[in-house]
Amino acid sequence: MFARAALRNSVRAPASARYFSQTAAANRKVAVLGASGGIGQPLSLLMKLNPKVTELRLYDIRLAPGVAADLSHINTPAVTSGYAKDDLEGAVDGAEIVLIPAGMPRKPGMTRDDLFNSNASIVRDLAKTVAKVAPKAYIGIISNPVNSTVPIVAEVFKKAGVYDPKRLFGVTTLDTTRAATFLSGITGTDPQTTNVPVIGGHSGVTIVPLISQAPQGDKVQAGEQLDKLVHRIQFGGDEVVKAKDGAGSATLSMAYAAAVFTEGLLKGLDGEAVTQCTFVESPLFKDQVDFFASPVEFGPEGVKNIPALPKLTAEEQKLLDACLPDLAKNIKKGVAWVAENP
Repeated sequence: MFARAALRNSVRAPASARYFSQTAAANRKVAVLGASGGIGQPLSLLMKLNPKVTELRLYDIRLAPGVAADLSHINTPAVTSGYAKDDLEGAVDGAEIVLIPAGMPRKPGMTRDDLFNSNASIVRDLAKTVAKVAPKAYIGIISNPVNSTVPIVAEVFKKAGVYDPKRLFGVTTLDTTRAATFLSGITGTDPQTTNVPVIGGHSGVTIVPLISQAPQGDKVQAGEQLDKLVHRIQFGGDEVVKAKDGAGSATLSMAYAAAVFTEGLLKGLDGEAVTQCTFVESPLFKDQVDFFASPVEFGPEGVKNIPALPKLTAEEQKLLDACLPDLAKNIKKGVAWVAENP
């Protein structure tokens, strides 16, 4: 059973002081594919600031060498290199962790599913090269819709004969950071010590926050207040898209969340006990979906263990019941697309 105590051991949002005070435990090469985009640039900056990263490779179809040159002037240990459009293989060769934020941003009125047609081919093509050049890399998929792009990458790796479910992750950390932020805003508590597991997927009703598992959760009144909180967590991305008035989607918060995820993965690879919510191949609802986001224990091989879920409240069970059919459709869409577009 997944206890609240485990939540307290999960990786919390890294304060800048922790970033600069840590020392690298091993040589860690990280590649960011889509490094000059709205997520890619701030994510690359955060990776440059992380002392566990000793080599940073930045790739994009344009501007990546310039971003790398800019970041290389920062006095942190990571040696930073930029790779142009025709050198994707060079960017990922030898990379231990590959982060993929590449793709089109969401615009007003668009759902994550609306991004599918443009982003599916981008993710597929990047995955093909990673499977060829760095098949043992740990891969963090940020490109939306994550519910479908993660299965796309899995299918590409299966076709290449190099798929390892312990090394493929959908980065859903933004859902947990939003949940912590929004809940702490209601309860008046510190958002960095507020931990809300978020299960399911990474879009709309597939996002299932388990408010009951946060110690502060009992301060939220059942009914309208809880419903509004859940809805805000599920559709928090719409707030940003609307506020940016057509100029983009959640880029800075997503980059931050991806950096938190990567920090947790790095710690797990170094043997530290870390539990984070992430979208992976999961046995929890295997009869309905192959992939599912839940608290996952990281270890030296990537996914170390996927604990059973805690007892859900009646409200949370309803959310889960609504999540699974939509999530199953999203996953099947990704798998079918790869079969039709190899």
